[in-house]
Amino acid sequence: MDVALHSPSGGPPLLQAIGITKRYGNFLANDSVDLTLHPRTIHALLGENGAGKSTLVKIIYGLIQPSAGELRWMGEPMVLAGPSEARARGIGMVFQHFSLFDNLTVAENVALGLDGKESFATLSSRLAQVSRDYGLPLDPKREVWRLSVGERQRIEIVRMLLQNPKLLILDEPTAVLTPQEADQLFVVLERLRSEGRAVLYISHKLDEVKRLCDSATILRGGKKISTCDPRQETAASLARMMVGADIGEVKAKTERATTVPRLVVQNLSMKPDDPHGIALKDISFEVKGGEILGIAGVAGNGQDELFAALSGERRSNAESEVIFDGHGAGVMTVTERRRLGAAFVPEERLGHGTAPRMKLSENALLTGHAASGMVHHGFIDRPATLATVDKTTKAFDVRKAKRDPEAVSLSGGNLQKFVVGREILREPGVLVVSQPTWGVDAGAAATIRQALLDLSGRGAAVLVISQDLDELAEIADRIAVMFHGHLSASLAASEATREKLGLLMGGAKTGDETAVMADAKEASHAVGA
Repeated sequence: MDVALHSPSGGPPLLQAIGITKRYGNFLANDSVDLTLHPRTIHALLGENGAGKSTLVKIIYGLIQPSAGELRWMGEPMVLAGPSEARARGIGMVFQHFSLFDNLTVAENVALGLDGKESFATLSSRLAQVSRDYGLPLDPKREVWRLSVGERQRIEIVRMLLQNPKLLILDEPTAVLTPQEADQLFVVLERLRSEGRAVLYISHKLDEVKRLCDSATILRGGKKISTCDPRQETAASLARMMVGADIGEVKAKTERATTVPRLVVQNLSMKPDDPHGIALKDISFEVKGGEILGIAGVAGNGQDELFAALSGERRSNAESEVIFDGHGAGVMTVTERRRLGAAFVPEERLGHGTAPRMKLSENALLTGHAASGMVHHGFIDRPATLATVDKTTKAFDVRKAKRDPEAVSLSGGNLQKFVVGREILREPGVLVVSQPTWGVDAGAAATIRQALLDLSGRGAAVLVISQDLDELAEIADRIAVMFHGHLSASLAASEATREKLGLLMGGAKTGDETAVMADAKEASHAVGA
């Protein structure tokens, strides 16, 4: 049920989207959507994958044109020919995936996104001043490849602030941040609200929406379902409006008993194959059967390199550095490791986890041919590949237009369920999965997390690499943190508080718990200052 939302200042809306419709052939991405944004508010835009959020904000930012409906800016009709016109009006946007050139400096990247009317020296000076004023410090002369992911996000936000926007659109802004960095971002957003600006905030993290946002519009199937005050809702009620049904609690169905170590990594060191990559430095850990080990960390600290070393995409120097079920696998190929009963789910589902223009059955074959009975005497068993698609579709509620579509035709959440599901249904003894619920809605995330718990309950060793601390707290037995290619000692999930993990993600050393907690309190006070 909609609630009446009024501007805190009592003035007219900053932006109104009235009856916005976007049609692609017979498909309605947006179906008569209304949205009202007032100054001095932070407004959440919520919905499951494929609900129409991205389409709506691209229309507001001038990237695409609506098929029907009207935009009004401060009460006047507005037609945007492109993002440059949106920025000229005072609309800025920070996308989930950054648009930065690694080999250029901070100032050079910012300059590329502006109109070039001021000198480079003046821009650099103004950039440094604005970044300091908003508590987002940046060195204009530093190359982007040297920066953390959190610092890269600052570039995008400061570039937007240099244009003095009245409306800021942020897409999943905390997905790549430590808890401390997220807290600092919230301070910045609350300051922007107090300055009279409006923020349109897209996030799957419902607890932070409740904490930060004054109002929320919820989309489902391209239609607006409700406008509400998220502070008066629970995370469960918000998720119910997004999905249209209750989302089941994620929990182990039976008590999980651990067995012997099934995945063992011993003194793994590896130089990066990318000049801007991260070297792995003497990493050691083990995962027992029936156990889930979570690896946290801000993106770009060696997680991709670790996944490549475990999956066999990059082979190590000695077979003993990676061991699956007692077999030294460090020098084995991906296919040889799969034959040992290992399975792997990479972070990037489209392009790495699947070939975009290949059918789902063909993608099932790519990872299943070695150990899933899809090939007999050199011939592909086509019914077997289709059976894998059907089984995964049923077990993981993969929604698609036809039985065997191309991978690229699925929404992000549905493709992720397919990629994770096809590996789990092989019943691997060891599963290594990176960012299993990246960018997926609450319903799809619950399905995937429950499947990981169930697999470990059947005796598999599961390694989950994730930036989502809530996810790791929900499913992991132990959690370790990667920072600059090093892996910390693991903490029992019950002891791995957000403060401790956040400090480890920022480079704090393990050992003296008293010092760690003192640092946590000091950081918390600094953020709240």
